[in-house]
Amino acid sequence: MTGLSPDTPLGRLIAAPMRPGRLAWIGLRPARHAAMTMPTEATLIAQTGIVGDRYRTSRNGTRQVTLIAAEDLTAIAAFLGRDAVAPELLRRNLVTSRINLVALKGQRFRIGTALLEGSGDCAPCSRMEETFGVGGYNAVRGRGGITARVIEGGTVRIGDPIERI
Repeated sequence: MTGLSPDTPLGRLIAAPMRPGRLAWIGLRPARHAAMTMPTEATLIAQTGIVGDRYRTSRNGTRQVTLIAAEDLTAIAAFLGRDAVAPELLRRNLVTSRINLVALKGQRFRIGTALLEGSGDCAPCSRMEETFGVGGYNAVRGRGGITARVIEGGTVRIGDPIERI
């Protein structure tokens, strides 16, 4: 899925096994600018997104689910001079831990009973300046996580492993 042949040295490295991660947090955006809900589990629908999230689509778009790594939240907090950044401030759906999300771009991976495919970068929006103040956008740049499509629907729960297929 990366476009690199597994017969090349770089292709072999990209296809090499990786340690599983874990789902650390779930957030749903019921409406634009509305407070996020933070359930302990969520239902993902194939080609659509997450039940209860405003970004659900009927066109099989690339932004059905957004993911960010807990490790990137720590880096963003450091860039902002804060001790921590609450995940709901970035309005992503899933916070992962112990897995490099960049390695999941263009790859299929399983969380709980759902199968997803990394579809791109999740760049910050101008709202980061409102949320974090001056420098908020640049603090999130390169650390905003990834977007994913739901290939097979299922249920995800906090603590579920995240494994590349």
